[in-house]
Amino acid sequence: MGLDYYNILKVNRNATEDDLKKSYRRLAMKWHPDKNPNTKLEAEAKFKQISEAYDLLSDPQKRAIYDQYGEEGLTDMPPPGSTGNNGRANGFNPRNAEDIFAEFFGSSPFDFGSAGRSMRFQSDGGGMFGGRTYSDGTVPKKPPPVESKLPCTLEELYSGSTRKMKISRSLIDTNGRQGQETEVLTIDVKPGWKKGTKIKFPDKGNETVNQLPADLVFVIDEKPHDLFKRDGNDLITSTRVTLAEAIGGTTVSINTLDGRNVPVGVTDIISPGHEHVVTGEGMPVAKEPRNKGDLKIKFDVQFPTRLTTDQKSALKRVLAG
Repeated sequence: MGLDYYNILKVNRNATEDDLKKSYRRLAMKWHPDKNPNTKLEAEAKFKQISEAYDLLSDPQKRAIYDQYGEEGLTDMPPPGSTGNNGRANGFNPRNAEDIFAEFFGSSPFDFGSAGRSMRFQSDGGGMFGGRTYSDGTVPKKPPPVESKLPCTLEELYSGSTRKMKISRSLIDTNGRQGQETEVLTIDVKPGWKKGTKIKFPDKGNETVNQLPADLVFVIDEKPHDLFKRDGNDLITSTRVTLAEAIGGTTVSINTLDGRNVPVGVTDIISPGHEHVVTGEGMPVAKEPRNKGDLKIKFDVQFPTRLTTDQKSALKRVLAG
């Protein structure tokens, strides 16, 4: 179908006129280029697209044609007052993005002249997207990111997980009044992420007058684990064996972070400080989740607290050679 205007405006296909207006208000304020000085070209393109989507879907005739034939059907539809096709799907040029914005917000927090005044997008510093943003001539500043820890278990960091974070933030409406908005943010924790990994949600911080909203940043933190300690992509665990097992060999059973039971046979003599390495049973490598680090098993050898005279004599005979 080409562009999905419903998706661009974040509404479903049964959206009412009120739904369209509500979504346009929210998205237009979010993507207005003057609110995105660090990514102005991207915001300008997004802002135009949102306005184009609203212009099309709010027109019953265009929307009906779009629903039935897609964007291609609108290509054959001449713009008002024209007898031919101007090559622009839906004839959007007569209604410019800043004109639609002015219809909704009037003078608005943005200083782009009187309501309804038609100005073209410019990227050379003039017009609607010049240096001045607010009516008093000030340029909004973006505060530093607001960081919060996101504690994760080793199991979550091994297998990955989806976390839902409910946030409440202050917003400034079109009349300059402060309000509250609650939103649930979704964080997809990827297998292998490490402590210190940052997940950024642009512009989800509080809004204040003459200041852009800060970015929200969640920083991965690792919760302590009862059995494993992480070392980069490796996992370290310890297990207890008897002296007889340390000398004669043994099989230990390891419960992995994804719930498997892995038997590990040890045939070497377990001397003090001995470490047994199981290749590929560590943490997933973040950028290559099919690859894993190693599992390192450290042994705690339990010496007997008592031996009979005969046992001591037998051990001396065996170990003397």
